[in-house]
Amino acid sequence: MSITNDVLTIAGNIGNDPTGNETRSGKVVINFRVATSSGYFDQRTGAWVDGVTNWYAVSAFGKLAEHAKASLHRGDPVIVVGRLRQKEWEANGKKGIDIELTADAIGHDLRRGTSAFVRRPRPEQASVPPAGDDAPAFDEPTAADHEAWADAGLRPAGGPDSDDPAGESRDDALTFA
Repeated sequence: MSITNDVLTIAGNIGNDPTGNETRSGKVVINFRVATSSGYFDQRTGAWVDGVTNWYAVSAFGKLAEHAKASLHRGDPVIVVGRLRQKEWEANGKKGIDIELTADAIGHDLRRGTSAFVRRPRPEQASVPPAGDDAPAFDEPTAADHEAWADAGLRPAGGPDSDDPAGESRDDALTFA
């Protein structure tokens, strides 16, 4: 049985680093799992009580997959909107149901922290880069990206003023300045 028309919004934590791949037709895809919990505050005891944890397999395709792969990591709080698909399975004498979400939109849950957005120009909108070895690649952060991160109180992890013993800059990771 497969359900394909239901749209679902979930808020939870990423359970594994997203893994990238390509479909047979060459389209980029990423996969990761999201855990959602239904805890509540028990006023009698004055403590939080953990509820049931649901796990969802999430897939994203194309540009959404590329941007999510560069932005999301295990443990990040996220909100995912997507199309629900329920699949029954049987293997090794066991039966089960997988709940999968094909993502239409993914974002960090800003109730739980901050995030910095960097707009990536479409290749056809990007100006022609200068020739030579110093030409920036499409996915390399620009000076405007670094300014946006600094305005948000973030800086790339690594570099000369970081705690990284190797002193190597990682433009794919941000830390608070």
